[in-house]
Amino acid sequence: MPTLHKPAIFLPDNIITLEETLDFAKKEFKNNPILEKALKLITNTGVKKRHLIQPIELSLQHPGFGYRNSVFELESKKHVPSVVIEALENAHVKNSDISAIIYVSCSGFMMPSLTAWLINKMGFNNNTVQIPIAQLGCAAGGAAINRAHDFILAHPGANVLIVSCEFCSLSYQPTDNDIGSLLSDGLFGDAITAAVVTSEGGSGIDLQKNSSYLIPDTDEWIRYDVKDTGFHFRLDKRVPGTMEPLAPVMRELTKGHGWDIEELDYYIIHAGGPRILDDLCKYLRVKPEKFDFSRDTLVNCGNIASSVVFEAYRRMCEENYITHGDKGIIAGFGPGITAEMNLSLGK
Repeated sequence: MPTLHKPAIFLPDNIITLEETLDFAKKEFKNNPILEKALKLITNTGVKKRHLIQPIELSLQHPGFGYRNSVFELESKKHVPSVVIEALENAHVKNSDISAIIYVSCSGFMMPSLTAWLINKMGFNNNTVQIPIAQLGCAAGGAAINRAHDFILAHPGANVLIVSCEFCSLSYQPTDNDIGSLLSDGLFGDAITAAVVTSEGGSGIDLQKNSSYLIPDTDEWIRYDVKDTGFHFRLDKRVPGTMEPLAPVMRELTKGHGWDIEELDYYIIHAGGPRILDDLCKYLRVKPEKFDFSRDTLVNCGNIASSVVFEAYRRMCEENYITHGDKGIIAGFGPGITAEMNLSLGK
């Protein structure tokens, strides 16, 4: 079975705390009639600190899409290589062992993809397959794992490198003052993660079965408006309630594999916000402490989009939380509304 190894992570040095976030909101939106509601929602996310690729003073400026995308390209090329090297070391593989690179991001655009740059600059084989995924948002972390799983099943002996690069702060829009935008300004953080999926050998979790699901007629609920000033995040107030229809889908996936969703040993869940985790506990009938690693990621990093599932799993690896034979699920959620799920087994 394909094995997902321990991920690596880069968190920028610029840190903004909850208190600083609230102070900036009070200053920048002091005349906004919904400010008090936004401050309450930001506080209720539970996010204590976030890492930003630029100091908050620069993020508060409005330089336009071109400049912001240039920052995205510059900083990704600066920091991705070290994360990739660590991920390869975690899996005990070399650049030449990699058959495909899956690159996911929803916070910047490059063409050719960063995959081409990595192949040229880091010595990957010229016939390495490139699989960039740009429009699945937070669900892309789960999707990347699933596509790596599929690739290895289709190409026995292959190894896949996954890179997630998310600089969500580059989409901060100081002129957007709706409740969804204000909430996102206090929720999202920046990170780069990378992980390797190998055909065989090593430690980690064995990927057993994957599945995708899209909730009908919700494609407008999480989206971008793309303007000259960049990506404008739009969040429908109905999004927090989407775990109720997704919980039965997750339950059926595990049941079809002979497992019980309520009795898994670990849950690697996208921490989009506390409501998502709370609702999943409720509808899956899972004890809240089972989601502690996802909650820790949210508290200490914020919502880092497609990188969340990798950071939650990395935290599990650091604590030796998953042991041989443990049953678990990976689940990422994002625009669509889309769920990407994978059943896995501790090695």
